[in-house]
Amino acid sequence: MKLKKSIEKAKQQREEAAQKTTEETALSEKIEKVSSDKTTPSNEWNAPVYCDSCAIDLDPDQLAKNRCVSMVPDAKESEHYKVLRTNILQRTKENNWNTIMITSVQPGEGKTLTAINLAAAFAKEYNQTVLLVDCDLRRQKIHEYLNFSNEKGIVDYLVNNCELKDLIVWPNIEKLTLISGGKTIANSAELLGSPRMKSLVNEIKCRYDDRYVIFDVPPILGGADAIAFAPLVDCILMVVEEGRTSIKDVNKALEMIPAEKFMGYVLNRRKTPVQGYYY
Repeated sequence: MKLKKSIEKAKQQREEAAQKTTEETALSEKIEKVSSDKTTPSNEWNAPVYCDSCAIDLDPDQLAKNRCVSMVPDAKESEHYKVLRTNILQRTKENNWNTIMITSVQPGEGKTLTAINLAAAFAKEYNQTVLLVDCDLRRQKIHEYLNFSNEKGIVDYLVNNCELKDLIVWPNIEKLTLISGGKTIANSAELLGSPRMKSLVNEIKCRYDDRYVIFDVPPILGGADAIAFAPLVDCILMVVEEGRTSIKDVNKALEMIPAEKFMGYVLNRRKTPVQGYYY
């Protein structure tokens, strides 16, 4: 009788030990899987959610009227901006650049519209975001083309110490955000070259690895603004209107910016045999 009880007890102990081993193995495998999930990088890229930005709705008819073609579905002209975007991406990735200054030789050559359409084209790329900043502090135009309020902008950050998060606008376009100019101001060159502006550019440049920042900056021959701002960015694009700007003025403007930052020209308003324009 005692022998039988001893055998049953030994059997029960073996079963409990086996059950414990099974549970420990399962737990170990679960821990290993969780650890693996945390350490294995994901190949998927997810666009951010702009919960802290001021959301606005853009009028498609107004965008088409103002030639914001990269924001208009099926606009043929948007293909030219995609070509420009692709060329820029190849150059910037080679040099690890992500801040781009858009300027022109003189006023009225289409730099702001180029900046808007280029930013929208960048937003259509799969794995990066874009921030468009209006730094033409004497003649802010981005909000006019897109038809939204210009109550606060970069001037409020530079002069009134407004927080950056209160200035960022999301136009309900995935991966695209904006900062308007705010009120116009006379001493714009001093502000664009100020330590606070330098700090701002560095902050928005380095905050996100996948972000491109496009700055719409005043014409080079229109004053000191572009010259003061040029040292703060990685590279510069110069918009030139065909049939209007002389080679002499183009060369003069080119001499006034850092040669190592100059990426190239954008020939604007070139008429083609088909209706519309080549940008």
